[in-house]
Amino acid sequence: MTTGLIVGNFAPPHAGHVLLVETAQAMVDELILLVIVAQDEPIPFARRKAWIAELFPKAEVFPIDGIVAEAGGAYSERLAAILPKPIDLVFAGDGETLALATALGARYVQIDPYYQTVPITSAQVRADPIGNWRFVPPPVREHYARTICLHGPESTGKSTLAPALAAHFDTLWLPEYGRTYCETFGLALTMADLVAIARTHAAMTRAAKRQCNGRLILDTDPLMTAAWADILFERSDPWLDRFTETADLYLLLDIDMPWVDDGTRFFGDEARRRRFLECSRAQLDRRGLPYVLIGGPAEERFDRSLEAIKAAGL
Repeated sequence: MTTGLIVGNFAPPHAGHVLLVETAQAMVDELILLVIVAQDEPIPFARRKAWIAELFPKAEVFPIDGIVAEAGGAYSERLAAILPKPIDLVFAGDGETLALATALGARYVQIDPYYQTVPITSAQVRADPIGNWRFVPPPVREHYARTICLHGPESTGKSTLAPALAAHFDTLWLPEYGRTYCETFGLALTMADLVAIARTHAAMTRAAKRQCNGRLILDTDPLMTAAWADILFERSDPWLDRFTETADLYLLLDIDMPWVDDGTRFFGDEARRRRFLECSRAQLDRRGLPYVLIGGPAEERFDRSLEAIKAAGL
């Protein structure tokens, strides 16, 4: 039985780590990953451990204090209390753990030391995750994906604008699940129906963030469902109130365009459209979320949306 060791920050794990760990796993029977924990670490250990557990489920993962992570004999003595078994091979991308391998009596295996195969570092991912998206594994993408949500009443152009924005950014968009639900089960909605809609949309969002191209365009989210609860029942639900997985930017679509009855819409008169808009805005205001009101002719809303997204740095 051979045991391998990798020591690193994994902040975050990226394609270079995948190359390193999967190479190591092919060469040993057991692999131990020591994840450095430091006070100034940019990403909490618990989150990094969860990513690593999903990416490398066969590896054993242990935290190691950043102060302990020093090269040389003193390092190996401190590691003796942490490592559950003798180490045969130490794997690394750089040469910083060569002294550790020597002190442990292990063979040193250096993988892609000059970043020729995978030209990326964790610092580069943190600085520009979207620019380095191809090096970000799916579990980590969920953390770094930027979400732009179209918010507001019926018949304001959301279902037309969402795919147009997705095409512009060469990414995915998530249709309004409430429409799918109503087409399947009808318009006699209860609060339980609204919660089911919101929960499903939130789960779909998490899944789509792993597959999108840096940005994900949402045609509404659970905050819009909460606005529906307000206008239909004049109350909310605890699940909707607790929802915190909000978008990075909301584009609030104004009602200054004609209402069209498509068979799944409720409120066509001016007064109720106005009230629906204010309920929608209130969901954003009470949470202090960033949003931009997008109005004007339908053909101009795309350009105004792009301007708002650019201004928000997304």
